[in-house]
Formats: sequence, C-alpha cells, structure tokens
Amino acid sequence: MQFNSYVFVLAFLPITALLYFLSNYRSIKMGKFVIIVASFIFYAYTDISVAKILIVSCFINYFFSSLMKRFDMKKKFFFVLPVLINICLLIYYKYTNFLITNFNQCFSKDFQLKDIVLPIGISFFTFQQISYCISIYNGTLGLNIIDYFAYILYFPKILMGPLMDPLDFSQQINDVRRKKVDWENVSNGLKIFSLGLFKKLLLADTFAKAVDWGIIHVDTASSMDILLVMLFYTFEIYFDFSGYCDMATGASLIFNIMLPINFDSPYKAMSIRDFWKRWHISLTNFLTRNVYIPLGGSRKGVVRTCINTLVVFVISGIWHGANWTFILWGVLHGLFSVFDRIFEKVEKKVFEPVRWFLTFGIINLLWLLFRAQTIQQWVLMIKKILFFTDLNISSELISIFKIDEIGFLCNKFYFINAVSEKVHGFWLMAFVLIAYVICLIPENNYKRIKKNSYIEMFFAAILFVWAFLSLGSESVFVYFGF
Repeated sequence: MQFNSYVFVLAFLPITALLYFLSNYRSIKMGKFVIIVASFIFYAYTDISVAKILIVSCFINYFFSSLMKRFDMKKKFFFVLPVLINICLLIYYKYTNFLITNFNQCFSKDFQLKDIVLPIGISFFTFQQISYCISIYNGTLGLNIIDYFAYILYFPKILMGPLMDPLDFSQQINDVRRKKVDWENVSNGLKIFSLGLFKKLLLADTFAKAVDWGIIHVDTASSMDILLVMLFYTFEIYFDFSGYCDMATGASLIFNIMLPINFDSPYKAMSIRDFWKRWHISLTNFLTRNVYIPLGGSRKGVVRTCINTLVVFVISGIWHGANWTFILWGVLHGLFSVFDRIFEKVEKKVFEPVRWFLTFGIINLLWLLFRAQTIQQWVLMIKKILFFTDLNISSELISIFKIDEIGFLCNKFYFINAVSEKVHGFWLMAFVLIAYVICLIPENNYKRIKKNSYIEMFFAAILFVWAFLSLGSESVFVYFGF
C-alpha cells in the first residue's frame, strides 16, 4: 500500500487511527496489536508472499535477541549471527543477480539469473533489524516481543524510513500520555501529510515524467534538454523522498508518535559534507553510529579519517542499489566529503553564493549518475552538457509541464493564459521557479510542524484537495527500489 492512494487516505489511515485509540481505552497492549496487524496489512497489501520474508526475518532477529538476553556470556556470538543473517538476506534478494551478471562478464560464463522478487523496503527494515539487535546487545532496550513487532512493522516508516532508534520508539509507544487523541497533533499531522502529498503528486511526479522522457531520448535529446533533465531529477528525487517523509511524519503524528527528522533543507548546503548533514539524516546517523565510529571515526589521524569516510560512502552507495552507478555515486560523494574535510578552512573563506553554486552543481551531476542506467550513459549525458552544442529545448519536454490543472487555471484566469501563450516554455519555467523557491526559501516542513495558523491550515487544505483530485494511477516512490 502506498500513501498516495485512495485506499490509504480514505480507508486505511482513518480506520486504523480510530481502532488504535478505541483499543487504548481497553489497554495499551491492545493498541499495539492494532498497530501490528494494521502495519502487516499495509505491507502485505500488494503481495502477501513478500510479507512472509519480512515475518521470517522478524522471528529470526527476535529469537537471537532473546538469546542475547538469556546467555550474557555468549552475547557477542548471538549478536554477530543475526547481523550476518540480515546482511546475507539483503545481499541475496538485492544483489544476487548483480553479482551473477558481473561474474558472467568477468569470466565469460553464462550462469542464469535468479527469479527473485525484491521485498519492498528490505534495505530499510534490514537496518531497523540491525538497530534493534545493537540496542539489545548494548543493554539500552528491554526485550518485549509486542514492542519489537510494533517497532519493525510500524507502517509510517517500514517502506522508506526514516530509520528510527528502537529506544525512542519504545518510549513513545509506551507513554500513557500519548494514548488519547491529541487534536493538535491530528491537525498538525494532516497539515504536513497534505504538504507531502502535494510534493509527490504535483511536483515529483511531473518532474519524473520529464526525466523519463530524457532517459528514453538521451541519444537524440539536445544539450539543453539533458541539462534540464539533470535539474529535473534533482528536484524529482527531493520532492519524492521528502514528500514521502512528510506524509510518514504526518501519519505518525496522528498516532502521537514523532518520527525523527530526515531532511533539513539539503539544497541550501554549502558543501557536500553539509549536504549529508541535511539529506536522509537518519541514514547518515545510522552509518555514522554503526560504521564510521566503530572504524575509528576521526580519532586516528587524517588518513584513517579519510579512509573511514570513503568506506561509509561506499556502503551507502551499495545500500542504495545493485548497480555500478550507485557504487560510483557513493565513491564520488566520499571523495568530495574527504576534500571538504581537508580544505574546510579554505572553503569557508570562499564567497557563500559561489560555494552554494559549486555544491549544488556537484549534487546535480551526481544525482544524474544516480538516475542513469549505466555509467556509460551518465558519461554520454555529461559530454552533451559540457559540449553544449544545441541550445534548443524539445517541444515534447516542454509539453510535459502543461498538466491538466494548468488548463483549469488558464480557463479561470485569462491573464495567466495570455502570459503562458506569449512566453515559450512558460510552465516549465514556472515549475522550476516553484521548485527552487520551496527548496531554498522556507523553513523545513518538519521544523514548522507545530507552528500552526489558520492561514497555514487553509493553504494546506487547498493543497490537499488539489493533490487528492490528482490521485489516479499510483506512482511508485523513488526509494521503493532501495
């Protein structure tokens, strides 16, 4: 099930919230059962067979967690084993065919690819399982099977995060004060959910169509087309993932559970290191705590710090997908992060607009690699942009941005129609301008979640209605593939 669907908005979310709070009047445990059952339905809605993998994984991890509690002397063994199992499951389902393909190419073999269905959200729930095992191993969390299943299955975060500390979740879901309806949280949750839904349906999905066109026509597209497609993907992935996180945060807030922040205006970053403090914050924190610091962090000299940084980014690249494009993307982000660390004092003396422009340019180039189907395709697109031989914009690319809602606006407001007809590519420019404004000017939605007003609620209601009327065929979120 997806957040951008009629069944979720009209049925699943309100019914689950109603049953949850009614059950809490009987007991906290019943409320947790509602969360567990509803979350399983949410996950298994599309394919029950994939859900079996998740449940088996849950029982394996809980079994070894209980052994850690019971046999303290052998705790380390019972900790390492489930972590290895989690990683092996992730490698099998996500990387088997990638490894077979590369083995065949390297050794001229012809092994058949496996018919493997990738479980949705396996990267996210695998890291959540590891987080739980780490908390049990460190003794920061008590063992409770109901809390465990509620934590892993919790529907607002299971598919695409954010990655949440199990202790934080446990404290919130067991807080008696959070068991009654908080109408302020409900209104704030609906507000941020509406903003996220608008980001996804009106912005991300429109940019996605333009990006898909560019990837399909990469050989015939002009230099300007490819340059714009690169920018469009930068906006698509931001509005797609941040829109999802807004919806997840909003839906969770209705249940009085606050998810951790995942975005902090990342396109305002002044360096690649700064970018990673703002983009997918929960993943950055997870890798910092569980990979970077155990490797020695920045405590063992400059060379080790640089190596540790590169290791983290290579893991991040591999985690994102089974393709050499993701691995190279991780390596390049790691190298730029190392460069920032070494020349940090010099960079701070550079004029801030120049720093921002260079950082944003690098982010764009690397997002293009992230989207490219192969490294060769990325190189081809970069060459087209650098040679800049054709400045024409394809009419097909321009037409993508004249969506149905724009036709309605043009019919109602004559002056908008008059301007759009006189200015070539007006709506394309309008989308880009709106995207820049949202990314660079206002405060992050998460930080404004409790700053409410009648104007904001009215504006959010308009955006919700607009987005809701745009619901048609469900579009898949970018990070569903990870």
